[in-house]
Amino acid sequence: MPASKTTSAPKTIESKLARLGLRTDMDLVLHLPMRYEDETKIVTIREACMRGLQTWQVEGLVVKNEISYKPRRQLLVTIQDDSGDLLLRFMNFYGSQVKQLSEGVRVRARGELKHGFFGAEMVHPTYKVVNEGAPLPTSLTPVYPSGEGLSQTILRRAIADAMRRIDWLDTVPEAIRARLRLMDFAPAVKLLHYPPKDADEHALIERSHPAWERMKFDELLAQQLSLKRAQQARREKGAPHLRAVGALSEAFLQALPFKLTNAQQRVVQEIRADLREGYPMQRLLQGDVGSGKTVVSALAAAQAIDSGYQAALMAPTEILAEQHFRKIASWMEPLGVKVAWLTGSLKKKEKTAANELIESGEAHLVIGTHALIQDTVQFAKLGLVIVDEQHRFGVGQRLTLRNKGSDGLVPHQLMMSATPIPRTLAMTYYADLEVSVIDELPPGRSPIVTRAIDQNRRDEVIERVHAAALEGRQVYWVCPLIEESEALQLQTATETYETLAEALPDLQVGLVHGRMKPLEKQTVMDAFSAGEVHVLVATTVIEVGVDVPNASLMVIEHAERFGLSQLHQLRGRVGRGSAASVCLLLYQSPLGQVAKQRLMTMRETTDGFEIARRDLEIRGPGEFLGARQSGQAMLRFADLETDQWLVERARDVAQHLLQHETPEHMAIVDAHLTRWLGGREEFLKA
Repeated sequence: MPASKTTSAPKTIESKLARLGLRTDMDLVLHLPMRYEDETKIVTIREACMRGLQTWQVEGLVVKNEISYKPRRQLLVTIQDDSGDLLLRFMNFYGSQVKQLSEGVRVRARGELKHGFFGAEMVHPTYKVVNEGAPLPTSLTPVYPSGEGLSQTILRRAIADAMRRIDWLDTVPEAIRARLRLMDFAPAVKLLHYPPKDADEHALIERSHPAWERMKFDELLAQQLSLKRAQQARREKGAPHLRAVGALSEAFLQALPFKLTNAQQRVVQEIRADLREGYPMQRLLQGDVGSGKTVVSALAAAQAIDSGYQAALMAPTEILAEQHFRKIASWMEPLGVKVAWLTGSLKKKEKTAANELIESGEAHLVIGTHALIQDTVQFAKLGLVIVDEQHRFGVGQRLTLRNKGSDGLVPHQLMMSATPIPRTLAMTYYADLEVSVIDELPPGRSPIVTRAIDQNRRDEVIERVHAAALEGRQVYWVCPLIEESEALQLQTATETYETLAEALPDLQVGLVHGRMKPLEKQTVMDAFSAGEVHVLVATTVIEVGVDVPNASLMVIEHAERFGLSQLHQLRGRVGRGSAASVCLLLYQSPLGQVAKQRLMTMRETTDGFEIARRDLEIRGPGEFLGARQSGQAMLRFADLETDQWLVERARDVAQHLLQHETPEHMAIVDAHLTRWLGGREEFLKA
């Protein structure tokens, strides 16, 4: 199928369409209605008035047209048919409308009928001037998602024009359509744009109609094909054979003060097998908060070093990178491994020294933030890239680090996430990755009790903090997330710190926030880790990576402002020792429906996978996935909750089409991807 040509709309309209992502004829054809208006029948004014409070379409002659100024400027137009009169009221109007709706003109108006002070009326109905006996539409009228300056009339005309120009080739083979009982492409699209008046409007709106099923299937199939092709393309690239599990790996395991869980051992074996292959590993390591992903990643690094290569670990924040550095360096350096540290805040002299260690190969393992991907950083022999909290990095950032391999080889990549990905989401957006799951927590972890408490009881919470500290326990007090203003968030944290320091004069209260210099931050964190600070007031910089076993109480202020996965991450900072741990969610009444759902979920479960599933339900995949999707259109039509069965079928069909690489199948795959993804396919490959 040839690439769909660009729309031939006038320039100004073309730019407005482009802002909606509608650049080609096929983009327009796949811009499907969000709802429909039934303009296929007319009722008399009397009938509409008797049946009332619904949306009706009526037709009549304008018998009165006036501009009223009481109580405000408005246009009042009275129309009349053989059965009675109806007032059309326009609060906002143009001079052209006054002329258009002059007396004697025949008008067809559609809107919700209400009973006002002066009788039956429609406020701001849609209307058109018609001749007597003008035919009614034979199909429902589509209403499209629109943008500024794009009327429904312009969109309908542009879409109708595009439908006359496109190639209607069906990109799903007939045998597959028959087996899955899918509608053909052309009839499905045409029905969605112009449903006959007897169509099941409920099924159209709910997107359960067979025509919608076909659209959802095609969209999911394009995504699966693209991801699986990306996986194939990666497998054709060369990667270092990291075959050695030698002296360092053995010594590392021996030196650990704990035994790996069965889940950790299983995942280590999966990663080891991948690293021995000659094509790049692309594995997502996911596990709940505190499940022990760091030690697994360190073992992967040990295998790279045993095989004569360097490893790099990149984390999204300096505080998390430093946690990794301290922990992994304490394990590795006694075994003779040189671990380099590289972040943006290092002084020029320190950066130069770190870069020299990396470039010479003297540094076996490099840990840092996105400073690792700068052009000045040259690795001697990079074999493995580990990305923590991978969803917080953009596609381009991950690709840049992966491109720092040598000798034309692509480093293996291990991505870690403490936000468990629900199965349907993993099948849909991570179909190109191998996924390892650490599904058990290390023994000895204490259960965390979660309570939701109204902000009015703040004084009681402060008393509880005091009691916990007197028992020798430590406390986190997390300040609210204020996305609009970092300065406001900082002010809130500072005020909370001052309030608590005043209310708890016998305790040492510390403060960490994103604006502090790394050294200041680390000094406070070290004092907290050492037990010298009893209460740590923090913004969300402590969301991941912080490990203080003696901290057993967490207070999250304005918990209603946080997402579920973030609340779960924060809660995971306690419960790391043997003491019973508590998480208090302070909220401001009244709560909205979504906030109520989140807090209820937090009270009901500490299972990260269940929380992730509910988070997906509440937020949808767009927010859930974060920056992995940079530049990629999310699913527009398929719903991962209700359409899981279609995800599975699309995955199987994609596998079938790519396994049978006949010229005919490849042409179909190319045509399907061009139709649904256009130039956006690259973004699925990172």
